[in-house]
Amino acid sequence: MAGKTQYTVIVADDEDELREAVCMMTPWQDFGFCLVGSASNGLDALQLVEKHEPDLLITDIRMPFISGIELARQVREIRPATNIAFLSGYDDFEYAQQAIQYNIISYMLKPLTMEGMAAELRRIREKIDAQFARFRQAPSKMHGVDLQAAMLMPLVLDDYADPEGAVQAEEYARQCGLLRDLDDRPCCTVMVSILLNESGANCTTPTFVASVDQLAAKYLRCVSFYTSGKVVSVLMGSPSDFSQYLHILADEIPQMAERVLGSQCRIGVSRMVHTLTALHDAYREAMDALRQGDGAEGGAHFSRDLAPAAKGGSLLCQRALNALDQLYMDADLSLVSLSERLDVSPNYLSACIKKYAGETFMNILIRKRMEAARELLSTTQLKVQEVARRCGYTDQHYFSYCFKKYCGESPNAMRRKAEQRKDG
Repeated sequence: MAGKTQYTVIVADDEDELREAVCMMTPWQDFGFCLVGSASNGLDALQLVEKHEPDLLITDIRMPFISGIELARQVREIRPATNIAFLSGYDDFEYAQQAIQYNIISYMLKPLTMEGMAAELRRIREKIDAQFARFRQAPSKMHGVDLQAAMLMPLVLDDYADPEGAVQAEEYARQCGLLRDLDDRPCCTVMVSILLNESGANCTTPTFVASVDQLAAKYLRCVSFYTSGKVVSVLMGSPSDFSQYLHILADEIPQMAERVLGSQCRIGVSRMVHTLTALHDAYREAMDALRQGDGAEGGAHFSRDLAPAAKGGSLLCQRALNALDQLYMDADLSLVSLSERLDVSPNYLSACIKKYAGETFMNILIRKRMEAARELLSTTQLKVQEVARRCGYTDQHYFSYCFKKYCGESPNAMRRKAEQRKDG
């Protein structure tokens, strides 16, 4: 595999014997992979994904705490560039296909032989190679600017916000196929993307248009064009489409740019608008959001009501840590929910926390919860189930698992020691 990209992989399975066999007996390097971690449950696997940002996650369907399908859903939220391969029994195969939208690259049926594993890894390798090649050398639709992009460019770059302009814009949009019929009135968002070299200088070329369009087409209707060193994309869809997919797309583009092109990618995203003549204002919003990044840092920035000065990497990290101090007991707190609260993408927030705090979001959250649990167990007579609830855990078994992993002993054992110290 000399000269080729080596893809990182994480294995998750609660069957210890199978997991250890897959990890220890598979000649990963022979197939172009590097094993960076393994987990016995879905939540530990999610921690590893945030830490290592792997190219491939191989996971069992049925695991403790969260299923492989829920793991796949959460991985797509924080690391959409990660491909996922399912290990499943025959009875789970139909169930597993429900997760087709979560970047599932392979279904491997148990029991798995080493020969079968080797053959599947070769196929997965070929598929990821093809993904990287498509992103690196995405074919342009044609030389120059296509009809839809030509129609959108003046609306985006100039101001046509008057009634006559609105009627004319809709007519042109239907003529070039941008709008499908009289009832087609999608919401729009403008996204501006640039590539940055190591010194933070803009190194965007027109070829990046096709790479952006290729990823965007998986989630939303998109028309992009190149102008003045940046790729400008008009994204179209329903409000629910934007709610579900926009931050995933805005994270996947920088992830793929860094992994495939070796460049940082910074993205600015406007708020949603409801008319074509509002695209110019949306473009200005997206440009303002784009300027919120620090130096050579990539990542997605969204236009909200937050002042740009409060979105610099170190300030954002501090705001995130302050929020964690206040919200760690919320069972629904996640990297995604916190990023929504702070109006940034999950991937950018994760990168800022790792850079400025020196550890991952999940590690910080677990530490805060475990320290709070240790205090409650030592100073109160609350039942373990209530301690778990107050520290953000709805599953007492998972709380006990995390506590023992973090503190080296079970909650009950720690409480007994605390009581013995008091009695002594």
